[in-house]
Amino acid sequence: MSTLLDNGIKPYNHYGAYLKRKYDGQKVFKVIVDGNFTCPNRDGSKGYGGCTYCNVDSFTPDSARKIPSIREQVENGIERARSSYGAEKFIIYFQPNTNTYAPAHLLQMMYDEALSIDSENTLGLSVGTRPDCIDFEKIALLESYTDRFDVDLEMGMESIYNETLERINRGCSHDEFTSAMHMLRNTKLDLCVHTIFGFPWESEEMMLRYADEINRYPAIRFVKLHHLHIVEGSIMGVKYKREPFKLFTIEEYTDFLAKFIPLLRPDLILQRIFGIADRELLIAPNWGFPKSKIQTYIDKGLEARGVKQGSLYSG
Repeated sequence: MSTLLDNGIKPYNHYGAYLKRKYDGQKVFKVIVDGNFTCPNRDGSKGYGGCTYCNVDSFTPDSARKIPSIREQVENGIERARSSYGAEKFIIYFQPNTNTYAPAHLLQMMYDEALSIDSENTLGLSVGTRPDCIDFEKIALLESYTDRFDVDLEMGMESIYNETLERINRGCSHDEFTSAMHMLRNTKLDLCVHTIFGFPWESEEMMLRYADEINRYPAIRFVKLHHLHIVEGSIMGVKYKREPFKLFTIEEYTDFLAKFIPLLRPDLILQRIFGIADRELLIAPNWGFPKSKIQTYIDKGLEARGVKQGSLYSG
């Protein structure tokens, strides 16, 4: 007997289905661009060393890290997406580090160049940043593209607790996230919020409260849910090797998501429900599966548990 999952219907609003509906079934692929940005708690503006969990290389494919120019990255990314995945249309994704951490005129030059390379087949612009690197001038710049492209702004909320943000050397308080959301309350942009679950000092009850914070901002359209994973080259990685601490097993994380996803607003689109680094960088947890099998395992687990996004959302 086939299940809903067998027919491509997941127990939550997933990004692949959203793209398929929005773009009439065309295959849309994100092309990652490294703009050679840094961030304020790496360059000394707010601190040094970055977030304790972060090795920026773990979030950037080799293909982007080793190509110097934006043009080469976009051209090669599009060609690879076409030949390997049959992609037809593209979203330019400025992902590594903080992609609004520069003067607006320089940002415009970079965004313009990336979007011009295959403008006929480029549908959107996605920009990853921090809440403390957003201001009205940069919001206006990003909104200026919305008459030609779909534009989403991805911000790392990570945790809703200032104590956690201090312990991970985030260099950014949750109050700054709240201030950024206030600036963006009437934006034309599609907002995406990124979270990390599994900091060992946060209880399950504490983590479930993230849902209330996400739900209270109508401007948020997309969410990325990640479990904490430890990578080489990070401060947390050094500490973990010296004294390992509890991390989610895949079964525990599936159990947690089964409690969390029903609390989310039913209109939110989940772009990701877990994160994983390249095998050579990943220290822990090693769930023993490639990315596609992890996705299938979690999706099947959620379906088996009767999960339905928004079923516990109180409005």
